[in-house]
Amino acid sequence: MGNLLYTIAVILIILWLIGFIGYNAGGIIHILLVIAVIAIILRIIQGKNPI
Repeated sequence: MGNLLYTIAVILIILWLIGFIGYNAGGIIHILLVIAVIAIILRIIQGKNPI
């Protein structure tokens, strides 16, 4: 489960970077970034192979 959260977080960060460059879907991309950060924080809190 933790590996899945990390994978989702990485994908969301990549999507955020693409959106930040494209600038067309600004609000949605920033929401995705927040979700990615939350996923990383949850992984660290769980204590399973923290980043």
